[in-house]
Amino acid sequence: MLFLPNKKSSFSILFLLLLLTFQPLSSSQQLKKNVEFNTSKKDHSQKQISSSLLFDITLHGFLLWASMGFLMPVGILVIRMSNREQCGRRLKFYFYIHTILQILSVLLVTAGAVMSIKKFNNAFNNNHQRIGIGLYGMIWLQALIGIVRPKRGSRTRSLWFFIHWMLGTAVSLLGVFNVYSGLFAYHEKTSRRIRIWTIIFTVEISLISFFYLFQDKLEYIQKQGVILGSDLVTPTDQGLSPNDKQKELPTDPC
Repeated sequence: MLFLPNKKSSFSILFLLLLLTFQPLSSSQQLKKNVEFNTSKKDHSQKQISSSLLFDITLHGFLLWASMGFLMPVGILVIRMSNREQCGRRLKFYFYIHTILQILSVLLVTAGAVMSIKKFNNAFNNNHQRIGIGLYGMIWLQALIGIVRPKRGSRTRSLWFFIHWMLGTAVSLLGVFNVYSGLFAYHEKTSRRIRIWTIIFTVEISLISFFYLFQDKLEYIQKQGVILGSDLVTPTDQGLSPNDKQKELPTDPC
């Protein structure tokens, strides 16, 4: 004898089937909502961290740019201008300007280093942080060497000048390189564009380098003008003998 379900039992069976069908779907939707909520919450938290660190990262980069990318190279240019001065007020003026610029550079580097230690995660797993810690020690060593400089004319002056010049050149080159690496680190951390800042810094360093090379040729160019001026024929030169003209010519080589 076959069992024929009535309407009530059929409705109950249909209700159970619908319940079993939509329960996994509801569970998956709820799981999806929970995942989306947690993801949005995580993204919001990361956005808050990035916004709070953005000012510190920008300020850190500005301090190091002003120090290693501007004050220190300009200080080197200033002290090179004093090479043509033997003594007097101009020599002291160049020396004091050089000292002030280097002191400001050291102070700004120290402020940037302290900020990096307090605010950032210093895992030293990238070149920017590794070069930065070594560069910081070299800067203070250079400052101490500058303080204990011997007097002009002493036996150790030449050795001191060579060490001071070599270390200063190394610090400047590494400082410029670390500014570039800092810009790339800033881009990786914040995903912001750095092209305009890279162009500005490159133009600045190019101008400083051009003036640095121009300083070596400035005195030579000035001498060229003097030599050319002495070769001009004047009315008084007609009455001079060849031997007298040779005595009046400068003895400096061309």
